[in-house]
Amino acid sequence: MAVTFNSVDPRTGAPGPAYEEATRDDVRAAAAAAEQAFRAGRLADRDARAAALRGAAQRLRAAGDAIVEVCESETGLPEARLRSELERTCGQLEAFAALLDAGDYVEAIIDRADPAAQPIPQPDVRRMLVPLGPVAVFGASNFPLAFSTAGGDTASALAAGCPVLVKGHPSHPGTGELVAAEVSAALADAGLPAAAFAHLLASGIDVGEALVDDPAIAAVGFTGSTAGGRAIHDRAARRDVPIPVYAEMGSINPIVVTEAALRDRAGAIAEGLVASVSNFGGQLCTKPGVVLVPAGAAGDAFAADVAARLNGVPPSVLLNERLRDALREAVDRLAARPEVRALGGAGRRPGSDRDGFRHQAAAYEAPAAAVADGSELLEEHFGPVIVLLRWRDRDELHAALDRIEGQLSGSLHAQPDEDVADLVEALAARAGRVVFDGFPTGVAVTYGMQHGGPYPATTSPLHTSVGMTAVRRFLRPVAFQNAPQHVLPPELRDENPLGIWRRVDGELTR
Repeated sequence: MAVTFNSVDPRTGAPGPAYEEATRDDVRAAAAAAEQAFRAGRLADRDARAAALRGAAQRLRAAGDAIVEVCESETGLPEARLRSELERTCGQLEAFAALLDAGDYVEAIIDRADPAAQPIPQPDVRRMLVPLGPVAVFGASNFPLAFSTAGGDTASALAAGCPVLVKGHPSHPGTGELVAAEVSAALADAGLPAAAFAHLLASGIDVGEALVDDPAIAAVGFTGSTAGGRAIHDRAARRDVPIPVYAEMGSINPIVVTEAALRDRAGAIAEGLVASVSNFGGQLCTKPGVVLVPAGAAGDAFAADVAARLNGVPPSVLLNERLRDALREAVDRLAARPEVRALGGAGRRPGSDRDGFRHQAAAYEAPAAAVADGSELLEEHFGPVIVLLRWRDRDELHAALDRIEGQLSGSLHAQPDEDVADLVEALAARAGRVVFDGFPTGVAVTYGMQHGGPYPATTSPLHTSVGMTAVRRFLRPVAFQNAPQHVLPPELRDENPLGIWRRVDGELTR
């Protein structure tokens, strides 16, 4: 007998439709089929993969009204946000298709033979990137479209030539099923095997564990909590054949505000900060969680302004009950610390559970000198909550920064004529992206974007989960030494039949 679970509308807490749970047997069957599809070589057709990605984007746009309607009922996110996110999802699918058209993502390198090389003759060596194999993708709760069933992990893995098995997120099961149907249809339209994509819904952890354990899985993409990402990473490392886990996890995305910036544009900074903290319930991995603000009168006025603005923000709908409860517990721990002071209406709890899973936006402050290694002052609060750490001088500011672990981003608000090289260096040492005079929310899908960072922001600081270079996570290098021309992949043949950019004897050329 099939086991089911229900979606839940977080705006009311009311249950929605029932969905059938996938099983470990479903995982084994999907993984075996994906491995067979990968070995059969049909996914090697780069043009077909590009057509599938473009087809998926076209289909998702056409089904947009139905997807947005279901997604809104499952996540509580507003229609405008979901339509924007759907377009981002489609745009990144098309961007990866364009990456395939260009072809140089394989990073082809040709070092031709040189018998006269010293101290020994140099062989002919030709290297390129090839796909890893089937990839397990864990959908994220907070981006039900752009980081979920057809999100960046799925798009980049399919672009690389890897089959994808998605563990659908239980917070938006109906959305996942609708999106999965369009992706599967797009693959079929492009002539690619059905087993190149699978969507496995589950509310518990059994399916996720089975995916990580299955010997056919070659890599994992994950977006979520530090506890979840670390558990998957450790489980994958215990396999007989360990596999890479590209987990994007927690981040407090610190912001540093200098005294000069505060004097010149405190109001504008406060306005931007409140928007960055409160938009979409603060449920963004790039939401700033800690702001290092100067002590003194100007800092006091800034803190009061931020608190007043947040106090005027209506209670935010959180994505599910578990996230709401976890945020409450974390905020309670924070507020219980003797050095922490609640600002404005911090600590108010909206309504009753009959009002859905809501949380009031709030600000707290504490002395920067109170920050210690592992301090609750530096704990991530996944929701509309901000902590202002008040620093008295640069030494105190740097001491606090030194205790901040790896982050997705770090931001700096300073004046153009200030010497802030030390602060830039401190932020770059612990963040994948350094933002100047802005806020980290809103991540552009471009070649240059870095959405990753040192642990615990991610399990692999070498890679990004957003942007075109995200494809590198699911590729590995292979070198061919003294290979006959006819056995080489087209990307590495002398005549360059694909016309791609390659590095030949050290020089980039077509």
